[in-house]
Amino acid sequence: MAEKSSKTAKKAPEKKKGGIRKWFKELRAELKKVVWPSKKTVINNTGIVISAMLFCGALIWVMDFGLATLLTFILGKA
Repeated sequence: MAEKSSKTAKKAPEKKKGGIRKWFKELRAELKKVVWPSKKTVINNTGIVISAMLFCGALIWVMDFGLATLLTFILGKA
């Protein structure tokens, strides 16, 4: 039975070599693989995002104003 327990005992995890230097080296290698967008694409996407935000903000403002007006009308505090 002693043999069985020694076989099933877990080994201590080995410490990985390289540390922070290896991590930065691998990070640099991965960043070289990235296909970065062009300036035109970034500007176009930024415009789309800002437009969508303004549209959603205006929509929420209209809904809030309409519901507040409706609530005021219903409660008779006009």
